[in-house]
Amino acid sequence: MTVTLPSKQPRHCGWCGRRLAENDNVRGRRRRYCGQSCRQRAYERRTAVQRTGLPEDAVVMSDTEIATLQDRLFQLRCAAEDVVTAADDGAAATELRALAQEIARNARDLEQLR
Repeated sequence: MTVTLPSKQPRHCGWCGRRLAENDNVRGRRRRYCGQSCRQRAYERRTAVQRTGLPEDAVVMSDTEIATLQDRLFQLRCAAEDVVTAADDGAAATELRALAQEIARNARDLEQLR
């Protein structure tokens, strides 16, 4: 029998994406959700997918959610283009760093998409 050691990477809630608390001394299965409400929402989604016959990995989004996602991706692309333009114009390292931090912030916000 092979035993795998737990990864040191932070784990996130399977529903809302929030970081889960690290409990090194807990036995049994690792937590998948940050709370009962997220666990319930995930269950509701799974049962709804089963009723509709959609594939398990299907993503269903409203028009508003798609528009919001497209806006956020546009912001990320613009921030990346700003870095390219600043680098081409010979911007100082501090300015490039600030622009790169904006890209990192936008990407972090997109990671929380649920």
